Amino acid sequence: MAKLDVYNKLGEVVGQIELSDAVFAIEPNESVLHQVVKQQLANKRQGTSSTRTRTEVRGGGRKPWRQKGTGRARQGSIRAAQWVGGGIIFGPKPRDYSFTVPKKQRRLALKSAFSSKLTASNIKVVEDLQLPEIKTKSFLAVLKALKLDQTSSLIVEAGDNKNLQYSARNLPQVATTRVNTLNVYDVLSKDVLVLTKEAALKIQEVYA
Repeated sequence: MAKLDVYNKLGEVVGQIELSDAVFAIEPNESVLHQVVKQQLANKRQGTSSTRTRTEVRGGGRKPWRQKGTGRARQGSIRAAQWVGGGIIFGPKPRDYSFTVPKKQRRLALKSAFSSKLTASNIKVVEDLQLPEIKTKSFLAVLKALKLDQTSSLIVEAGDNKNLQYSARNLPQVATTRVNTLNVYDVLSKDVLVLTKEAALKIQEVYA
């Protein structure tokens, strides 16, 4: 089992924690990671883009000129695709882009993401991140103490920490989430994964 130092809000080492090899030390499966991230991004798409075909464009009800004898190419409607203002061939129509990935693959992808972060030494465990008030300046001081103020971070809490969430929302490089809403894209999109000690234990309990 890998051992990591546990820090307090002042950036001091106050203990250690053992991380399960079954969750944080597996061989990352890049294929599954790609599939799950692709699914998450697809599921976020609104799918509302739409273009008009020649049957939906206004006008063009009659033939612009007779079929033969003019010397020009034959045309049936001024709203055909080759005309300015005409319809669009094979353009996008409202659709649902979402698809599903098996639960086992999603779990494997999340463990692969954890393992890749640990291999790169990009996981930091904090004793707790309870803040007395909603204040971005106070939270930024905690990040500076942990040497995380210049890096993009995903902070994972075990419970619903409103003071932390509201204090961090003005910082574009920081995202917060809970263990039960953790996902692969969020983990991979940030440089450092910051876990509270309680969250780290909860992750091992759920995914081991």
